Amino acid sequence: MIQAGRLLVAQLVILLFIGGCATLPSDFKEPGVSVLSVTPRILNGAAPEFDILLRVTNPNRKSLDIVGLSYTIDLVGNRIIEGVASDLPEIAPYGEADVKLSATADLFGGLRVLSRLLTSPDEPVDFEFNAEIDVGTFYPMINVNRTGVISLQ
Repeated sequence: MIQAGRLLVAQLVILLFIGGCATLPSDFKEPGVSVLSVTPRILNGAAPEFDILLRVTNPNRKSLDIVGLSYTIDLVGNRIIEGVASDLPEIAPYGEADVKLSATADLFGGLRVLSRLLTSPDEPVDFEFNAEIDVGTFYPMINVNRTGVISLQ
């Protein structure tokens, strides 16, 4: 009897899962995300602070409500910024919006980068920006990865 009950529960869970997947919009297009700027703020404390400006475009026919966002920035392989944000703007259908993030640099990661810059000032600086954007329960998480090189010369 217990086996039959477990089997019934398992079948119900599978049916609910399949039904939940059927509610995913089939025409959902992944929003575009561009990093517009990373601007240092006036130093208020021991750790440097930055404003990060993203532009998010919505290629869908429904509004895009960004529930939350987590992000990291690495320089020369060292994590210097890690943060989260909520209370972000809703993006109109076929619209775009700028999303401003506030970030504080990790002191030890920043010191490793500074040490590297002082010992090899002529070498370019590799950077990596990663973000995971939550646009709601019925949509997949949107992963953004941007990499590049900054020349200091």
